Amino acid sequence: MTVQQDPIAVLSDHESWDLLKSAALGRLVTHVGDQLEIFPVNFVTQNHTVLFRTAEGTKLFSTVMNDKVLFEVDDHNVVGGWSVIIRGTARVLSSSDEIHEAERAQLLPWVATEKLRFVRITPHELSGRRFVFGPEPDHGSYPG
Repeated sequence: MTVQQDPIAVLSDHESWDLLKSAALGRLVTHVGDQLEIFPVNFVTQNHTVLFRTAEGTKLFSTVMNDKVLFEVDDHNVVGGWSVIIRGTARVLSSSDEIHEAERAQLLPWVATEKLRFVRITPHELSGRRFVFGPEPDHGSYPG
């Protein structure tokens, strides 16, 4: 007998953090005024926050101008995938203690550019989903 698995499962905060720790690339969504911006960033988790580095420019400017951000990470294989979304506050680290702590995370830039600023995202809300891939059900057979 085959047990049918729900195609979408809500993840606990613990499961979501475990998945975030397993990934290295996410997407930062910010806005300045009415203009939305999205940036791919390599990151690490540290003490239930997300940490990334950046250089001077639009990403840093939009984070400073509006600290409310979304951060999304996902991954998949042939049988399924997952997605974790953080709604939170981003802050450029400025004190020597904060920067020293961030440096301990061993977050290195992927691109050969100088990224001197550390940004920490503190979550206000965390949501994760796991997806099981498969064919579309017969019309009307799945209530979701």
